[in-house]
Amino acid sequence: MVAADCMSVHSEEGDFLLVDKPLDWTSFDVVARIRGAYKRNGLPRKIGHCGTLDPKATGLLMLATARKTKSISTLEVLDKEYDGVIRLGARTVSHDTESPEYDLCDASGLSEEEIHAAAASFVGSRMQQPPMHSAVWHNGTRLYELARQGQEVSDRKSRQIEVYRFEITDIALPEIRFSIRVSKGAYIRVIAHEFGELLGVGGYLRSLRRVAIGPYRLDSAMSVEELVEAIARAATTEG
Repeated sequence: MVAADCMSVHSEEGDFLLVDKPLDWTSFDVVARIRGAYKRNGLPRKIGHCGTLDPKATGLLMLATARKTKSISTLEVLDKEYDGVIRLGARTVSHDTESPEYDLCDASGLSEEEIHAAAASFVGSRMQQPPMHSAVWHNGTRLYELARQGQEVSDRKSRQIEVYRFEITDIALPEIRFSIRVSKGAYIRVIAHEFGELLGVGGYLRSLRRVAIGPYRLDSAMSVEELVEAIARAATTEG
């Protein structure tokens, strides 16, 4: 990770800020924390994020400030890259660790050939239905709010996504590690679930880390606290 002072945080035109989102933070949590840091230091400004990252995922979250927020729509369409872990032989309602496991079974009989072939079959264009535990709107309500009330919306509108690369990087059953590059709007949780279903044992996303958004890389990002400190230093310099 680069030193915090290598990234501009207070240019006149605004900035693109690369943040390493912590586990269990929402994307809005990060926006609110950084907006508050600017305000406390006498540098109030408009801030938005360029693509949501689930609370149970970590890694690259891109923020835009001031006039740069006008470019958010052009950045949201960039491809995304992730590293993660899928737990096979179990399912969860949310397709990740937000909800408990059920339908546990033995996945030890799966061969490496079967696992690699299953991953390869996902590459290309496909239709994907957003999960109930997602921020997609349905009749004015977020799907995850309905899911937490025990409701199921069966007619969730599917969208076309592209899987450019899906590589299995390590197999230690019942878990497998993977690297994937996808188009805008792809839910990796759904891919993990469908991957487990294809193998006949079920599966869910055990962990996920976003490592790139288009040309922007996680190794150029700051932690939330590094960014807060950089904003404070910028305010001191301006003063």
